[in-house]
Amino acid sequence: MSHESVVSRIGHDYTTHRHEFAERWWDVLDPAFAEHEPPFALGLKDRIQVGATAASDVVLRTLGACLVGALALPLGYNPVALARSLRDRRFYGDLAETRDADRFFKPPPEGVATLRRRASHPLFRPDDGICEDVRFESPFVPVNPAERERYLRERKNRFAHARHWRHAGKPRATVIAIHGFSADLYHLNEWFFSIPWLYASGYDVLLVTLPFHGKRQGGFSPFSGHGFFAGGASRINEAFAQAIHDVGVFLDHLFAEGVPAVGVTGVSLGGLTSALLAAVEPRLSFVIPNVPVVSIADLVLEWEPIGTVLRALLAASRTDIRTARHLLAPSCPLTYAPRLPPERLMIIGGVGDRLAPPKHARLLWEHWGRCRIHWFPGSHLLHLDRGEYFRQVRKFLGEIEFRPEG
Repeated sequence: MSHESVVSRIGHDYTTHRHEFAERWWDVLDPAFAEHEPPFALGLKDRIQVGATAASDVVLRTLGACLVGALALPLGYNPVALARSLRDRRFYGDLAETRDADRFFKPPPEGVATLRRRASHPLFRPDDGICEDVRFESPFVPVNPAERERYLRERKNRFAHARHWRHAGKPRATVIAIHGFSADLYHLNEWFFSIPWLYASGYDVLLVTLPFHGKRQGGFSPFSGHGFFAGGASRINEAFAQAIHDVGVFLDHLFAEGVPAVGVTGVSLGGLTSALLAAVEPRLSFVIPNVPVVSIADLVLEWEPIGTVLRALLAASRTDIRTARHLLAPSCPLTYAPRLPPERLMIIGGVGDRLAPPKHARLLWEHWGRCRIHWFPGSHLLHLDRGEYFRQVRKFLGEIEFRPEG
């Protein structure tokens, strides 16, 4: 597809920095990718908005990097943990080199029992339906045998959670929404994903909680999402494997209830998760990653002071960023071809995003055959012109005939 797939008013120079993907993207992608800056043609108003919102992202990124660095690096990236990760590189690297998503993302067993109860204190209470909390014990088993005992020790993480808004009557087409890192609060995501708007449009909505977030975080976890990264690179891979596995259980449950169609959207870390689902789940009607991260290894290089620590660790082990990419490649959407055609894929990116920089959204756009993409003049936190990209989402859903009745 061409530049015509860029549906925003912001000019995007699509002729430069074209990435041609070979089988080993982790080697082919420029080691200095973290230093790339995608070219945009911005008017005066957009430049002011992008500059102001990007500055707020940089402040939050630095604070977040300090917090994660102080509370996660000592646990998952000390010499013992690094040695374990390098030991696991062959295991995960061999899986990535098959480029077969089914080798890493195992389907869940059939008939996983779910429990429902009326949700407590939702902001949005539909008059013509019900809001429920859904829970099940995840049958996920880590792919890497060496990780199983340590991973399954996290007992709270073994229970998956979601909040479900359903219309009365027969099941409707459903949108699954996946939150970002450390941003699992249902009330926040009701607003961010505009759940009342989706519901008023006729859809049911299922808001899924990622592993190690919210009710899934351990008793000694200092903040939501800490366990997703604190266990080291192998933990990151397995956490994504569980996220895809647990969404698969929810999908099985929805289709068993007679839901006619399901699509997925996610923001940030949830955007990466949704992009992985596009490589795993042909049953989905669409996937819309919003400000997605694509390569966590490259992202970390921009999160100072963690970036400096990572460079030092790689230098000490006589490796470079390509080693870190290879280790994390099983949980990167660039490793696999999407199972949905480009016309059922859409990406939303923020030009001023400094937490998940727009180079990541562009990289995914290229990998997905230059599918539809919308750029907004804001940052990771401040999505300016949200009304416009929701209009573009409505148009996209209409074009693919994703209707509430299926």
